[in-house]
Amino acid sequence: MQLGIVFGTFLVIMVAELPDKTMIATLIMGSRYRPVLVWWGATMAFAIHAALAVAVGQLLQLLPHRWIEAVTALLFAGGAAYLFFVPEEKEEEQGVQKAERARPGLRPVVTAFVVIFVGEFGDLTQILTANLAAKYHAPAAVFVGAFAGLTTVAAIGAFSGRALLRVLPLAVIRKVGGVLLAGFAIYSLVSLVRG
Repeated sequence: MQLGIVFGTFLVIMVAELPDKTMIATLIMGSRYRPVLVWWGATMAFAIHAALAVAVGQLLQLLPHRWIEAVTALLFAGGAAYLFFVPEEKEEEQGVQKAERARPGLRPVVTAFVVIFVGEFGDLTQILTANLAAKYHAPAAVFVGAFAGLTTVAAIGAFSGRALLRVLPLAVIRKVGGVLLAGFAIYSLVSLVRG
């Protein structure tokens, strides 16, 4: 397995997922239920999403390489713009709404699974994972990196999200994520131009 791809994917996905509405929903559910149960439910949902994204990435490999590079650069730039310009209050509000719609009568694992499973379809990190799988032609490495990044954020949200947000505000996390994704966009654009 290519550890550079695993680590790079982990970093991109973790940074993109940290300021996301799903992290906020996990944080809120983790404060209401036993955190380990919330993390377990979220982890199962993220495993399915990462697998689906990698499968889509395999299909994207059928496109010409330059197209994949262009789409990857565009998606990184779009992700950076999203983190820079979509107000964190909107993400926080959506995360709270997702957590509040969860039925308290369901077991916490099922609740977390359903909230994350539904909330992540078509999400930025799922699209990024598909593009990374198409770009690197290393589906196992991309899956491991994406899954590790997603479950790390779920653990942060479920076990220590409120403490993290007291030390590092969501606005700062979003700006750092935006800068990193903008850097990846520039790198992908340079690769496209050189290629």
